[in-house]
Amino acid sequence: MNPLSATLSRVKPSSTIAVSTKARELKEAGRDVIGLGAGEPDFDTPENIAAAGIRAIQEGKTRYTAPDGIIELKQAVCAKLKRDNALDYIPSQISIGTGGKQILYNALMATLNPGDEVVIPAPYWVSYPDMVLLAGGEPVIAEASMQTDYKLTADQLEAAITPKTKWFIFNSPSNPTGAGYNWDELKALTDVLLRHPHVLIMTDDMYEHLVYGDFEFCTPAQVEPQLYDRTLTCNGVSKAYAMTGWRIGYAAGPEWLIGAMRKIQSQSTSNPCTISQWAAVEALNGTQDFIPKNNAVFKRRRDLVVKMLNDAEGIQCPTPDGAFYVYPSIAELIGKTSKGGTVITDDEAFATALLEETGVAVVFGAAFGLSPNFRVSYATSDAALEDACTRIQAFCAALR
Repeated sequence: MNPLSATLSRVKPSSTIAVSTKARELKEAGRDVIGLGAGEPDFDTPENIAAAGIRAIQEGKTRYTAPDGIIELKQAVCAKLKRDNALDYIPSQISIGTGGKQILYNALMATLNPGDEVVIPAPYWVSYPDMVLLAGGEPVIAEASMQTDYKLTADQLEAAITPKTKWFIFNSPSNPTGAGYNWDELKALTDVLLRHPHVLIMTDDMYEHLVYGDFEFCTPAQVEPQLYDRTLTCNGVSKAYAMTGWRIGYAAGPEWLIGAMRKIQSQSTSNPCTISQWAAVEALNGTQDFIPKNNAVFKRRRDLVVKMLNDAEGIQCPTPDGAFYVYPSIAELIGKTSKGGTVITDDEAFATALLEETGVAVVFGAAFGLSPNFRVSYATSDAALEDACTRIQAFCAALR
């Protein structure tokens, strides 16, 4: 007798976490490993935010709160959405969760029934399809390509929607590609969604503030106000505020959905950490001066990695608009054999051989739903990135 739930057999562990774990284990065993798998900034949490967390402890703000967050943080989220996105919300339309992942999961758990479909553009963040499966739904993958800069077209979205579609999950700038949709590109998608009033929109804006050059961020409910009542706008403080370990995500949406999410959270985790909530209040309400400074560092790293990977034999690497990832293609390397004797049958074989033979840890593209590619996180030092890319160049040059 198998004591495990049948639902568990529908999902797989996170590939990004697995790569980071493998790299850490090799380092602990004495190997010279450069980990490019983790999706978190290497900056410390800004001092004013950390001080707000310490102050919350000192002031005894350590007791249970409402299941989906304190009113002060909900008010800060409302102010942020008005300030940055021209969106009007009230606190009863806001949910605070333990990281962005819980927000997305709660919404899917609260709405999906067996047979409901969720349209997910690929490449996608590894957790989207598995969260849909855990909630009893069916992921419908709509593949974008490097030819469209990994962005879904209106025709592709139209073709993916059926009468069974419950949600469309949208992420810009994207994990894993860094691709961002400009206003006109997003308007083309929202025009499609207007024609299908049964489809809810879940937009993951976690990398909103991590954008480079002339790219300007926009979000679906901002581009098409008619979609406001069926859009869940999701975000958090993890990436732009270097607060990954604080675990605070938030969402804004219709009250019926926020209430359903609150019910789920009240019977699972209840409230997020109070210390983290008060730190997040400071993150959203306090100075934002460090964001452009950090972005300048990320842009320099992006340009370094894009150039060095494009200089590697058989790799094509587009320049992303935001986030801190690149998603190069290795189509020209498939079928070759590494110096260590590994045949590069697919991107997983490439990533495995690269780690074993050079000590560079990347995440293979199949984990994100589009191959043959791999993801590099450039949220680490310039020196480590230059060293890693030099090793990748040598690895590719030695393929036969």
